[in-house]
Formats: sequence, C-alpha cells, structure tokens
Amino acid sequence: MSDLSAPGFPEEEVRWRARGGTAAAFPPPGEYGRVLFGAEHGESRFRGGERDVLDAVRIAPPVFMPQRLARLIDLGREPDYRDVELDTAIGGFTSPLPVYVSALGSTRAAGGDLGLALSRQAGALGVPMVIGENVVPVNGYGRLGEEADRALLGRLRAYAEELPDGQGGVAVQQSTEDADAEVWNLVYSDPAALPLLESGRLAFELKLGQGAKPGLGGMTVLDTGAAGRLGDRYGLDDVFGDGRVLRSSTPGTFTAEILRQQIRLMRNNFPRARIWVKLHPGRDIAEAARVAAEAGADAVTVDGAEGGTGWAPGIFPDQVGLPLAECLRRLATAGPVSCLLVSGRIWEGGRAVKSLALGARAVGLGRAALLATAEDPRAGLIRFAECFALELRLLISALGKYAPTALDRNDIWSQDFPEIPVTG
Repeated sequence: MSDLSAPGFPEEEVRWRARGGTAAAFPPPGEYGRVLFGAEHGESRFRGGERDVLDAVRIAPPVFMPQRLARLIDLGREPDYRDVELDTAIGGFTSPLPVYVSALGSTRAAGGDLGLALSRQAGALGVPMVIGENVVPVNGYGRLGEEADRALLGRLRAYAEELPDGQGGVAVQQSTEDADAEVWNLVYSDPAALPLLESGRLAFELKLGQGAKPGLGGMTVLDTGAAGRLGDRYGLDDVFGDGRVLRSSTPGTFTAEILRQQIRLMRNNFPRARIWVKLHPGRDIAEAARVAAEAGADAVTVDGAEGGTGWAPGIFPDQVGLPLAECLRRLATAGPVSCLLVSGRIWEGGRAVKSLALGARAVGLGRAALLATAEDPRAGLIRFAECFALELRLLISALGKYAPTALDRNDIWSQDFPEIPVTG
C-alpha cells in the first residue's frame, strides 16, 4: 500500500468509510440499544474533544452579599447552604429541584425495565419527566396486549404511582409520526392520565428538533422483521447491509406562523394540559424561543448540540448545531424567556448553576438519569439527585443567594460572553 499519510489528515476516518460504505456514517449498529449516543462533546471516533465554553465559565462569588444579610435577618442567625430552597416552578409544574428528566424515546436503552425504573425514581423524587417521541408508533400505547414495560402507558403509570402530592408532572412529546398515531388524544382521554390532568400535572410537548441531530427526525436501527411492521409509518434505508435497517422519522416543517398556529391548536384541543415546546440548537434559536413563548407555551426546552442520547450520524454530534453555551448566549442577548429549560451534558451542579445564571429556569438530565438508574434500578437516580442537590445548595449559597431564581449573569465570569451585559 502506498504511503498517502499527511500530518493532521484523518486517515483512519477515510479508511473506516472505505471499508464500511454508508454504514460508516453511523456508530456501529450492533451497539444500538445498548450504548447511548449523541453527547460526545465534540469527540469523533478518531479525534480528540474540543474545549467546552460552558465548562470554562467560572462561578464568581462576590465579597459583599446583601441577600445573605437579608436571609440572616429573616432567620435570626447566620445562614448556610442548608438554607437554600431549591423548589422551582417548571412549565406549570412544581419541582423540589430546578431539574427535569429529559425526553427519553423508543430506544431499548430507554425502555424495558430500565425505563420503568427511571420513571419510578423520577416520580418518587417529584421532578418533572418527559416521555419522548415514537414510543407509541414503535412500542405501542400499552393496551391490547402490547408490551407494557416498553409502552407509553407503562412509563406513565410507573411515574404516577410514586409521585408525591402536588409535585412533578409528565410532559408527553409528540413528533410527526406520533401525531399520526394520535398520541396526545390517547393520553388526554385515558382514565390512567386523569389524576395528572385534574391536578394540572400533564403537559404535551411539541418537538421541533433535538440536540443530537438538529434538522433530522428520530432515527433507530431495526431488524428486517421489525422494519416490515413499521414500514408504512417511517422511512427505511438499508445502509448497513447486515440485515439491519435505518428507521427515520420526518423532522416536521415549521415557520414562525406554523409554530404559532400549532400552539393555538394545542391550547384549543387540550385546554387542561400544559404546553411545552422543544427546540433544537439552530442558529435562530432566540427567535424560535421568543415565538413559542409569545404564542403561550408554558415552557420552552432547548437542547444544546451536546444533548440527546439517540442514534445519529457521527458527523452530527461532531459538527452540527450550536453548543449549549452559545444557545444560552444568544437567548440571553435577545431577552429573557419566562420558562426556559435547557439540556446538554448536564451531570453536575456547576454546569447547572451556570445555565441557571444565564437564564434557564431548570436543567434536564438525560444520559445522566439513564446511567444513574442503570447503576441501581431501585435508588441510583434518587442518590444521584441528592448529590446534585447538595452541589446546587453549596454553589448557590457561596454566591450569597438562597434560591435558583436569584441567580443571574453577575454570578459567572467568562471571556466568551462579552456581549451579555452585566447588570448591577
């Protein structure tokens, strides 16, 4: 073989594609359903990671802390981190933490016993949970003999059975294929969802995109038998050549006016449900968030390019979409959104506090929630949340503040955010 190497040229990537053809555009299909993809933080199969701007932001406590003085007077003693109150209003729900469980869809990694265990623990914590797209078209709703552990109704019941009074809530996501399956109609009219609906703890989330693959719909890998059953609802493509096929959802088509009209229809058709909108990290993210909020969405969710655990072509997590830090910068520059929820490689309190300081109301746990649940299906997510809450209290208290909503741009420093004004 001739020596065709050149410094800095991705030889192994080229060889990988020469060997694999169309399959090389994706992670190994044999790993589908067992490995989480989509949040590799700029790391391809062969190249190292890039610097993450949000991680580089510093949390900057002041010397003088008037809010600590006010808290001291209120308590009649010196306050400490245990006096930080983390209760947060999230999209019409009440949560004990500024945290929600991000959308988990139809993949095996998010379904079965693990999906039910995560739902139970999220319910026990009282934090809101999003049930992601394509669960009904792929796994069924949960009636008529469908596998209850993988169906939507199974997750809904597992969550609701553990939920404390007055806390939490479920947001059911809908994509184009979900709309064809009338997912929202099924849930809205189901007696199993009635307690959530009557207590104001049911939301419907309109999905415009996701962080792992902005501009594309959901993708999964199926064997030929399963593909045959779903071929009338999804696009199928034999890119792997090994008996497995790529199943793709359509991404949906939106303009500002289409989004406004869709939110109005949701309000009219489901007046007792909260309305959430999920956006991918597009270059016009600030305009899209503003349109959704002004149209009456109770919450606007933004996935950074680091977000998502789904199946995606390798080039998308590496090169497509704005990082969460840039999404937050553009949103903050354009003006506040009343209830902004963000996700993208959130797994510890520091990254969460920075996101809250830059305008988010709450942060989403996706990959971290799955991993914590897999570590211990009975209490792994609960213990993870306890650690997360402790870090939040320590950091917020160190800033001389005692609630997540008190955080603002003054509480962080970064040379990467010069355009965001610091107010006094």
